[in-house]
Amino acid sequence: MKLKNLVKTGVALSGLILASVMTVGGVSADQQSLTLAQVSEGFSAERTYQQSCAACHNSGAAGAPVFGNSEDWSARAEKGKETLYQNTINGYNNIMPPKGMCFTCSDDELKAVVDYVLAESVE
Repeated sequence: MKLKNLVKTGVALSGLILASVMTVGGVSADQQSLTLAQVSEGFSAERTYQQSCAACHNSGAAGAPVFGNSEDWSARAEKGKETLYQNTINGYNNIMPPKGMCFTCSDDELKAVVDYVLAESVE
């Protein structure tokens, strides 16, 4: 197996394992709503990016477009924001998990993170 494919597989499995660990706890609907409300109240796209996205998008792990790299992001931006939003929400190419690594983010919060990344990355 090529190193590139091995890294992609490792990143995908890491996200899957983290998602599994986070959901196994049996959070009730009331607790989950409380968590989402807390995230939404003080939401910061920049902080969320740093906490949930930077590990891959600062390094380019598994082929992720690098934050601030206009060349990486311009071609993606040409596909339109709606495509980028949907790729972020639903996952992309079996490598980026749904919601990236922000499992508590709402769709609107994920869209705000995409908007932040594009504003900082596309000339």
